[in-house]
Amino acid sequence: MDISEVSEIQVSRKTVLAGAGVGVAAAALAACSSGSDSSSSSSSSAESSSAAAGAALTKTGDVPVGSGVIVGKTVVTQPTAGEFKAFSAVCTHSGCLVNKVADGTIDCPCHGSKFSLDGQVVNGPAKKPLEPVNITVQGESIVQA
Repeated sequence: MDISEVSEIQVSRKTVLAGAGVGVAAAALAACSSGSDSSSSSSSSAESSSAAAGAALTKTGDVPVGSGVIVGKTVVTQPTAGEFKAFSAVCTHSGCLVNKVADGTIDCPCHGSKFSLDGQVVNGPAKKPLEPVNITVQGESIVQA
């Protein structure tokens, strides 16, 4: 192998590494900007939720009193015994999905917004409550209305 072949291999390697770096940066940027701004969002609760109308979201026994569960793109809470509420799991700040219901709040991992079990903003930067989802309790099932 002469010196010209070594240069070609190094350039080729640099090109590959640079291309990989651009791909990683583009993926990271896409992940950060995948949400929509709540001021321009016009999606309805039916579009935001994970189940079609009439479909069971979860069982009443799976939703702890004073807490809740996340089912796809829907959060189902039970603020007090026998009272069930549901909301879109899409944070109203930047469109990230909330990922946890703990210590009496529904939490968004992206910027720290927290919502009450009634969907109201407890801690920003979100300014608007979570979008309600209509549900009914049918026996032991919580069904999207």
